Amino acid sequence: MYIWKRLMPFQGKTRTPFSLFAKINLLIVVLFIPILIMYTYSNNVTYDVVSKELQISNTKQLTFLSSQIDSRINQMMDFSLILSRDPNVRAFNGLNMWDDRYDRMQTRYVIQEKMMLQTGVTDIWPTRYAVHSQQNKDVIANYNQTTGYDEEYLKKNMSGRWTYGDQGAVSEDELNSFYWFYTDSLAQPGMLTGSNLVIEASFSYENIQNMLDTYKAGGQGDPFLYHKGNSPILNRSADKQLSAELIQYLDTHSPEDTTQDVVELNGKNYLVSSVKSTYLDWHLVDVIPLYQILKPISLSQNLFYTCMILLLVVGISASILLYRNVQYPIKKLIKGLRRVEQGDYSVRLHSKNQNEFSFLFRRFNDMSHQIQDLIENVFHEKIRAREATLKQLQAQINPHFLYNCLGYIINMAQMKDEQAVVSMAHNLSAYYRYTTRMERETSSLQEEIKLLINYLDIQKLRNGRIEYHIDIPEDMLAQSVPRLMLQPMVENSVIHGVAKSYSSGEIRITGERLNGFGRIYIDDDGPGLSPEQYEALNLKMQEPLQEEMGCGLWNTHQRITHLFGSHSYLLFGPSPLGGFRTEIIWEIPKEDTDSDKGNTDTN
Repeated sequence: MYIWKRLMPFQGKTRTPFSLFAKINLLIVVLFIPILIMYTYSNNVTYDVVSKELQISNTKQLTFLSSQIDSRINQMMDFSLILSRDPNVRAFNGLNMWDDRYDRMQTRYVIQEKMMLQTGVTDIWPTRYAVHSQQNKDVIANYNQTTGYDEEYLKKNMSGRWTYGDQGAVSEDELNSFYWFYTDSLAQPGMLTGSNLVIEASFSYENIQNMLDTYKAGGQGDPFLYHKGNSPILNRSADKQLSAELIQYLDTHSPEDTTQDVVELNGKNYLVSSVKSTYLDWHLVDVIPLYQILKPISLSQNLFYTCMILLLVVGISASILLYRNVQYPIKKLIKGLRRVEQGDYSVRLHSKNQNEFSFLFRRFNDMSHQIQDLIENVFHEKIRAREATLKQLQAQINPHFLYNCLGYIINMAQMKDEQAVVSMAHNLSAYYRYTTRMERETSSLQEEIKLLINYLDIQKLRNGRIEYHIDIPEDMLAQSVPRLMLQPMVENSVIHGVAKSYSSGEIRITGERLNGFGRIYIDDDGPGLSPEQYEALNLKMQEPLQEEMGCGLWNTHQRITHLFGSHSYLLFGPSPLGGFRTEIIWEIPKEDTDSDKGNTDTN
């Protein structure tokens, strides 16, 4: 298309379309002349070089086919290695200390699903896997394994190499397959220590046949897989008589890693190429009839000259049609696409002629309109979904605090402590006056601290041992944060920290700004957790909400993630006070940072 543009006259010049048409046709003729000369010369030497080129091409194709087979075998070996290190597989070969039958079934199911998934990924190369546990005398396979665990079967076949045969199949209908057994034991190959985990990988010879059939469909050869002493694996449409004669020749002429010879069979020349498989120790052999390859060359010469004449006529005709009906609509379409690329989805194209381009223009207009509507709908839907998610998460946190406060009021009323009931009711009223203002999903950190003081005063009424200290920098109090972000964290410290120990009662809340992030630390001097429990709790924040896990911490983590992005999160660890520490870390929006800088400059 670039050449056509260069040949087109500029609008300001006086050249007529006919003069340009003549030049285009002259260019076509000029391009055809060297092609004819070069083809005539090359055809004279074709007969001398075609055989050599055919050998090189056939070797490359055969090597590529062999590499495909080796690649799939290597994938099976890699998967066997990965599978042997899988935690579920190692648990299957462990001391068999199961919590219940469901855990056993779940482990087996996970292992089988991974093996089935691997088979599904390579459905053009069906594979079979089995995991043999010598520790538990058990086996898991992704196929119908009728014999169960067999110690002698493993000892017989653990040679460390791919072997071919039926491997002691109990059914006559089972196909011969290639087998490979892997174990990560440090003992010698073929030796089982009594606690080995053995991965068995196998595939049927039909996999090889499928690849041979595909290879044959794309060429003129007759490939098969050969190993001296074993029955060859032929493609399904192989010439069995020719293959039998060729196998007799190969039995007397042991092929090397890569071999290529011209063999005469029944008075006809055949090109025989072979490549040795790296893993199977078999030879991939292909036989091509040279007499059929060379015969069409003279026919192609005559066809070439005929086609050149036809192409000349078609080229001249096409130049007229292309010039009149293609270039201008294409330029118009490109211009419209560039406007769409720049974000202008209101562009529309129109055509006076009723042809393929008019249909394309209508489809382009429909596409632009649909994209414009889709972008607007998706944008509004994301906003609605974000607002609904924040409100739903906030609604789950509010009842958690309400239940505790109502329980306290009931207890105090039963104890006839009217002052405590009035104080709790007053603080609860102030709390819900704050939380039920749903016009905003966020509030300032200063408002959250006021609510926190109210909550801690309530808890102090219930437990006289509670003492709290709040130290938040002044420059952080104006920061916008999710409503009820701090209260669930402090409540966790009260319930699971202070309330579980008669000697503790201190809660410390501090904050800082560092490297564009706001950080709030909530510490208590309660019993705390073990390092393993801290790690497990941090992991649960990244998982879906579970029944045994309280929703307060999880919901708060989700809310700050939704509002501030994936770099904001909760982190749990040991406190300097000796108890439990909760870190609330959120990325301060750029507009808040710029606003703070402006206030600093003004001051």
